[in-house]
Amino acid sequence: MSEGFQKAQREAFAKQAKDVDIIITTALIPGKPAPKLITEDMVKSMKQGSVIVDLAAEQGGNCELTVPGEVVVRHGVTIIGYKDLPSRLSKQASTLYATNLLRLIEDMIKTKSIEGDQVNIDMNDEVLRGTTVVNKGEVTWPPPPPKLSAAPAAPAAKTPAVAAPPKPKGHGEASGPMSGTKTAVFFGGGLLLFLLIGFFAPASFLGHFTVFVLGCFVGYMVVWNVTPSLHTPLMSVTNAVSSIIAIGALVQIAPDLRQISTDLTRPDQWIRWLAVVAIGLATINMFGGFAVTQRMLQMFRK
Repeated sequence: MSEGFQKAQREAFAKQAKDVDIIITTALIPGKPAPKLITEDMVKSMKQGSVIVDLAAEQGGNCELTVPGEVVVRHGVTIIGYKDLPSRLSKQASTLYATNLLRLIEDMIKTKSIEGDQVNIDMNDEVLRGTTVVNKGEVTWPPPPPKLSAAPAAPAAKTPAVAAPPKPKGHGEASGPMSGTKTAVFFGGGLLLFLLIGFFAPASFLGHFTVFVLGCFVGYMVVWNVTPSLHTPLMSVTNAVSSIIAIGALVQIAPDLRQISTDLTRPDQWIRWLAVVAIGLATINMFGGFAVTQRMLQMFRK
C-alpha cells in the first residue's frame, strides 16, 4: 500500500480507538512479521478497562504493546497476546453448543405431570417442527416451508419531499443541459452561419467543412453526457482521437510545404493554415493526456 493509504488507515484506526471498547486484530502476512496497526498512542486514547485481542501475536502482534504469549495491561487497557488462542476456545465452543441443546430441550418440555416433565413436541412451533424427523412413528421430514417470510418488510410510504430551491452554480460544479429555447437559438444561429458559408465557400471546401462540423457535434454530445468526475480519465483516452486529427492535418499540408503563404484569399491556404492550427491543438491535447495518465498511474504506485 502507498504511504498515503497507510496514513489514512492510521487516522481511521486512531479515530475508532477512542470510541470502541474492544479491538480484535487479525492482520497477518505469510512469512513476515505482523504489521503494526495499533500504536501506543491509540492504546492511550482508549477507555479505561478496554480490551485488545491480538490474534496475530504469534508473529509479533498487530499492537505495538502486545507481549506474545501473555496478557498484559498497558495504560488501563488489557492486551491479550496468547499464541494458542484457537486451542483455548474448545471449552467455550462446547459450552455454547451445550447451551443451545439445553434451550431446545427446555422448549420441547411443555407438559407437566405427576411423574414430572414430559416431552411434548408442539408441531405448530416452526423451530421444533423443523428439527423433527419422526414423530409417533410418522416421518415428518422435510418440514413445510416456514410461514414467516424472511423478506424485508415493505418500506413505509414516504411523504413527497419539497423541492429545494436551485442553488447558484459555483466553481467546479457540473452545469446542466441548455433549455429548449437556448438550444433552438444556438442551433438556429449555427444553421444561419452554415448557410452563409455554403453560399460563398467553394465546393471543395464544403466537404471538409461538413466532416469538421459533424465531428465537433458528435464529440460535443459524447463529452457532454459523460459524468464530470470522469472527465480526467476521458482526457487520457482522447489521445487516439488527437492522433487522428494530427494525421488528417498532416495529409492536408503534406503535398508541398513551400506552397503555404499568407495569402488568405485562396481557399487552399485557409485549409492549410487550419491544418497547422489543428496540429498544434492536437499536440497539446496529446501531451496533456499523457501527463494526466502518468499522474493517475502514480496514484496507484507505492
